[in-house]
Amino acid sequence: MKIQQLRYIVEIVNQNLNVTEAANALYTSQPGISKQVRLLEDELGLEIFERNGKHIKAITPAGNKIVAIARELLVKTQAIKSVANEYTQPNHGVLRIATTNTQARYMLPGVIERFSKQYPDVSLHVHQGSPNQLYDALLSGEVDLAITTEAQYLFDDVVLLPCYMWNRSIVVNPGHPLAKCKNLTIEELGKYPLVTYTFGFTGVSDLDYAFSSAGILPNIVFTATDADVIKTYVRLGLGVGIIASMAHTPEDTDLVKIDASHLFKSSMTQIAFKHSTFLRNYMYDFINYFSPHLTRTLVEKAEKRRDKTAVQKLFDGLELEQK
Repeated sequence: MKIQQLRYIVEIVNQNLNVTEAANALYTSQPGISKQVRLLEDELGLEIFERNGKHIKAITPAGNKIVAIARELLVKTQAIKSVANEYTQPNHGVLRIATTNTQARYMLPGVIERFSKQYPDVSLHVHQGSPNQLYDALLSGEVDLAITTEAQYLFDDVVLLPCYMWNRSIVVNPGHPLAKCKNLTIEELGKYPLVTYTFGFTGVSDLDYAFSSAGILPNIVFTATDADVIKTYVRLGLGVGIIASMAHTPEDTDLVKIDASHLFKSSMTQIAFKHSTFLRNYMYDFINYFSPHLTRTLVEKAEKRRDKTAVQKLFDGLELEQK
């Protein structure tokens, strides 16, 4: 059994069982991958994948278990390299982060600027996506850290570190009837077409809860993953925008911002990483730059606690900053 064979079967799963795409991702040949997978199956005495002729159509039950273990082994293999690099090249390396557009656009620039000045020889890569995509990227080892604000139930099997709380604001054109509203209610908001985030981004489920609790079916006419796109369509008069409060900036002088924190439950932004990840010194620093209360000592304590409830107890009584 070879590490490369394990890398092949994991990448095939990552690429939705498409061997050609797996070969492209790994810069190798499709016949070479197919041959090595067959050799591994012969060695194990079972099939990892179900096939229809030469094409893979599914993963076997045993294959699911093997791929899960292979993922962990690949992460630990990378951890061995990271340990060595920590001693031989402590300020050199790569940091890969997955997050949503709102975090990348409004919360990360200052953190990345500070980090880049401190670690100019660390290559930083930011991937943007949906909560499911963030989780998949983290689980597959494509990224080291995921900054998530929604669908946190997906992240039960990783370390989750609470960063800060945030809520929403309404944005409208100056001539809109709500622009002069002093005490906005969910009933008043429900009278107008709404422009907001795609489901699964930045707490859309909390919006659903607020409206359903009031017995109102919201008229959502447009959704997007990008707050800037939402603001663009509000400017075009498509509807009333509901965005993360942090996404309204001083440059948005043509939009009236109305606080909606009394209408919706606050949401929490968290940083996630796999238990088997070896965190380099610069990774601890990045986490601390993003959320100052997350000291290295606290992160290390959380990392050692496998149970999610035990991790949460570390942060009991901690007042998270509101953004």
